[in-house]
Amino acid sequence: MKSELVLLLPIVLPVLCGCAAAIFKMEKNVRLLNLFTAASLVLTAGAAAAAYAAGGSLTLGRIAPNVALVLSADGISGFFAILESVLMLLAAVFSFRYMKNSRHLGRFYSFWMICLGMLLGADFSGNIITLYLFYEMVTLSSFPLVMHDGTEEAVSAGKKYLFYSVAGAFLALFGIAVAVSFGGGADFAGGGVFSAKTLEDNRQLLLAAEGCMILGFGAKCGLFPLHGWLPTAHPAAPAPASAALSGTITKLGVLAVIRSVFYLFGADFVRGTWVQTVWLILACVTVFMGSMLAWREKLLKKRLAWSTVSQISYILLGLAFLTPECFTGAIMHVAAHACIKNGLFLFAGGVIFSTGVTRVDELRGAGKKLPGLFACLVIFAAALVGIPPASAFLSKWYLASGALASGIRVFDWLAPVILLVSALLTAGYLFPPFIEAFFPGKKEFSVTVKEKPGMLMLVPAAILAVGCVLCGIFPDGMTALAESVCGLVF
Repeated sequence: MKSELVLLLPIVLPVLCGCAAAIFKMEKNVRLLNLFTAASLVLTAGAAAAAYAAGGSLTLGRIAPNVALVLSADGISGFFAILESVLMLLAAVFSFRYMKNSRHLGRFYSFWMICLGMLLGADFSGNIITLYLFYEMVTLSSFPLVMHDGTEEAVSAGKKYLFYSVAGAFLALFGIAVAVSFGGGADFAGGGVFSAKTLEDNRQLLLAAEGCMILGFGAKCGLFPLHGWLPTAHPAAPAPASAALSGTITKLGVLAVIRSVFYLFGADFVRGTWVQTVWLILACVTVFMGSMLAWREKLLKKRLAWSTVSQISYILLGLAFLTPECFTGAIMHVAAHACIKNGLFLFAGGVIFSTGVTRVDELRGAGKKLPGLFACLVIFAAALVGIPPASAFLSKWYLASGALASGIRVFDWLAPVILLVSALLTAGYLFPPFIEAFFPGKKEFSVTVKEKPGMLMLVPAAILAVGCVLCGIFPDGMTALAESVCGLVF
């Protein structure tokens, strides 16, 4: 096998396995389905690592004389692919117990594996057209996960997620069409693919195209004003699907923004323009709005959904400054947020599975009955707030210090202030649940544990919690990785 063909493995393998799970109706034997799914996801993670290690590029075909479908592996491909593969595996292991009594498990895990294959296809895309095609297929393969329970609420939430995602993708498609018409169909390159003359002669049109791509791809991240699907989809989706959406699938929007800004047009083209200003404004608004609405929300999963809206825009805000330090902080926060938010939704799923409780104000005293889950919550909450040595502290430090040193008037002080206020609000909506769970005082509620979560649910959450701590105590590896990715574009 030629080394370039290894790039196909992480895409084809989970798709074939997902199709096999549906064709052979493996849900008739749940244990077999679970083992098959776990083995498939482990092999996919290995294939993603092998594809990154092999490097190179592979042309799949052409859809126009100047537009090819290309797969390629670089530092950012490997970073996103390996991270997503591991997180989808952990969430799937959690789901084996969480969804043991659910109907249509074969369909659920089939779409789960296909969605992962499409995510990895986007990660290893070599140009913007290939990325866009996989981006759309991720949407089509993930919205059934939101609708899985089949309730009226779930179906409505799935439709809303589909509408927002497709609307954002079509907005991005306008920008892509403009870019390709001016020669932007070439393979990604750090610093951009356009000549300086092309950018200068068509400056305003290309800026409008880039603006549409940032806003359109930002819909997958929950960037204001295309954020509305997140707080609707998460309460309706099964907890493992919420973990995948919040911790993993939203990162596709981040990747698409990175590719369009830093690899298609180049940071220098956007720097100092109205596009950068609007991007900074929208990111700041989203960070503050998401934190404030999370603080006010009483439904557990909806609170975490609003938190995702805010925390993902930390990443977009860092990218919007277009400086190496902020870019490094944004990449570090991708990993930190992915692990933390996957863990928080697994925690929420464990609580709902064990007690049926869905509201934050009904968790009083629950820590005594579910100590493992709530111990994980303590770590995830500290990490998301940014308390050292938890993992998100260093990424937020890079974001704040990079903003202060950026020299962009108003935003050089406003962004750090918003980040600080958001961190305080994050403490306000994550600390009270575990404080009241362990120290209920005289108002202790009698939370009935219907069924213990078991090791299949506790171990994935514990792995993520330990990872958050270790990455904070030993940050050199993550810092070096983020800086190496940063070096590809600056």
